[in-house]
Amino acid sequence: MVNSNGLGREERRGAAREGASGPLVFNWAGKARPHPASFLSLLLFGLGYHPGCRPPCTPQVRGVQGPRFLRKSNWRKEGKLGEAGLGATGQPRRPAVLNPHAASDPGSERWPATRHSRGQMADPRPDPESEPESVFPREVRLFADSYSKKSRFYFCGHVLSITENFGSRLGVAAHVWDAALSLCNYFESQNVDFRGKKVIELGAGTGIVGILAALQGGDVTITDLPLVLEQIQGNVQANVPAGGRAQVRALSWGIDQHVFPGDYDLVLGADIVYLEPTFPLLLGTLQHLCGPHGTIYLASKMREEHGTESFFQHLLPQHFQLELAKRDENENVNIYRARHRGPRPA
Repeated sequence: MVNSNGLGREERRGAAREGASGPLVFNWAGKARPHPASFLSLLLFGLGYHPGCRPPCTPQVRGVQGPRFLRKSNWRKEGKLGEAGLGATGQPRRPAVLNPHAASDPGSERWPATRHSRGQMADPRPDPESEPESVFPREVRLFADSYSKKSRFYFCGHVLSITENFGSRLGVAAHVWDAALSLCNYFESQNVDFRGKKVIELGAGTGIVGILAALQGGDVTITDLPLVLEQIQGNVQANVPAGGRAQVRALSWGIDQHVFPGDYDLVLGADIVYLEPTFPLLLGTLQHLCGPHGTIYLASKMREEHGTESFFQHLLPQHFQLELAKRDENENVNIYRARHRGPRPA
């Protein structure tokens, strides 16, 4: 059989024999391979004892000489080394993959460490340590069960620093609601006098209303359920100077209001009318705490679905003389002022 070079199979075999440096044998495909007797010479050649003697059957890859089974080459999964496969020193170049942390850490290696080594396969799974941190930002609040937010408010010349501790534990008690801010604005605009007055706040939440009353000279008791007291106490300590007349106590409507005196001059509440089953309990608590000549200030977001309007139109007027002190259209907040109709019931 004759190929395109004009040589038959036997002629090609003869050419291979003439160029070989040792005895060769041919397999069934016509490819020359070293005779077993020449393996010693090949081994010595590969170790450098026979410079300049290279068998014609040994492949040569960009200047790297020697038998393939003796050569330390870096053959990658995607194929043999191409134009960019070897460096100037004949060593394999690493893949052009930048270290994602190199920009943030100038001292880090530009090239990530390779896992290719003799007798080991590369792990196809990504290294978690090499993943960019921006995939999942390590923001403390993002996956936390609770977090805190600090805000500043300005009323009556005072700067109030209020911390809200959001989370499932405090629920609605953690937030500074619009009704509380509207009530503070009302006290400022009407110049309500708290000096020397005995004041109690119900359902204080963050305590912002009671804190303002204390800074304005009132003798204030700030109340809420026991689990909210820690938040209130923190805000009191952050805003009321040492020696200020503000105390924090637990009060559950309809249960323990009788442990408090019933002669308060001012009873304050901001957005505490939103749960209908508590309306009778709140009503009884207001009746006990408000003194004979006391005044109640209640600010509420007017939510139809919570029965707020029904409380102020039907329940509260049965026991108190009620008037609408101010209406905030923008926030849908009403501020009511209430006083006892006659002698307080025993």
